[in-house]
Amino acid sequence: MSSTMIPEQLQQQIDTAALMARGIKHAALPDEEREALTNRIKQQLAQQDAVLVAHYYVDDELQDLADATGGVVADSLEMARFGYEHPASTVVVAGVRFMAETAKILSPNKKVLAVERAAECSLDLGCPIEAFSRFCDQHLDRTVVVYANTSAAVKARADWVVTSSIALKVVEYLRDKGETILWAPDRFLGDYVQRMTGADMVMWQGSCIVHEEFKAHELKKMKQQYPSAAVLVHPESPAAVIDLADRVGSTSQIIKAAVEMDNDVFIVATEDGIFHKMREAAPGKRFIAAPTAGEGATCKSCAHCPWMKMNDLPRLAHVLETGENEVFIAESIRQQAEVSLKRMVDFARTHINPNMHVTGNA
Repeated sequence: MSSTMIPEQLQQQIDTAALMARGIKHAALPDEEREALTNRIKQQLAQQDAVLVAHYYVDDELQDLADATGGVVADSLEMARFGYEHPASTVVVAGVRFMAETAKILSPNKKVLAVERAAECSLDLGCPIEAFSRFCDQHLDRTVVVYANTSAAVKARADWVVTSSIALKVVEYLRDKGETILWAPDRFLGDYVQRMTGADMVMWQGSCIVHEEFKAHELKKMKQQYPSAAVLVHPESPAAVIDLADRVGSTSQIIKAAVEMDNDVFIVATEDGIFHKMREAAPGKRFIAAPTAGEGATCKSCAHCPWMKMNDLPRLAHVLETGENEVFIAESIRQQAEVSLKRMVDFARTHINPNMHVTGNA
């Protein structure tokens, strides 16, 4: 397994962007003001024939509003699928930039609005198209497989787009055909896929700034503290953390595991915004955030995506009332990115779910 490292300058840019996102303050709204703002948003959604799609990692208020207005709370590809199949002419995306782009790739004839234009993703930022294209050009004999957490331009350069729930099956399929893989951008998910499949893979060395912080040593201590707890881990986490898991899966698979498993207590290694839906899906069960820091830290479980948390009710109202943050993608890039996305969809329909349309889990 060979790899390419993220240049120090690019890593500094990612760190700076994350620091800026963390510095954004959200005013606590009085109940009356929050209710009035929510009603304005509902009116705007109805007047503009718009539907709100929200990721599991955004704040509870946005998740509840999406549910209350006929939208959806889901993983990134399900968000795009929902927007694609929903009759609304406008799709409003509460998440990060690549999610809004993915919605536009699959729904080119609809208006797509991002609640926050500056909401990024370290995996996306850490895989710029110019450098990635050079890496691909060095390995022209390999099939290019990219994770959904990438820009439209990177998806257009790829042969396949995958989500965390389908990555293993796609890579197994390609391996059995004798193909070798160029994988990007998440090195931890790539390592997990490579270990599970034995495929010949070269790796781009990106990572999620949330999931890479989970600590195996501290997780072992937490397991001792809660011996009856099951550990649920997203595969963007380090290998040592994954090895401690009772179930490894995408966001939607983690929620499903919490419902299906008999345990009453779960230690969860993913962004903590998911707890809202986990508690709804499995009432009466207890969910504990996996540790991201060691002894002496002021916050031992700090699994917050700073960019996801940029989304809030005032920003949503502003976007609807001004029309700002509309997503545009050059048609040549969009068309090619659609090819790699729909290749995954066709695979899922053939090999996993015959009733699947445009869907997935990330």
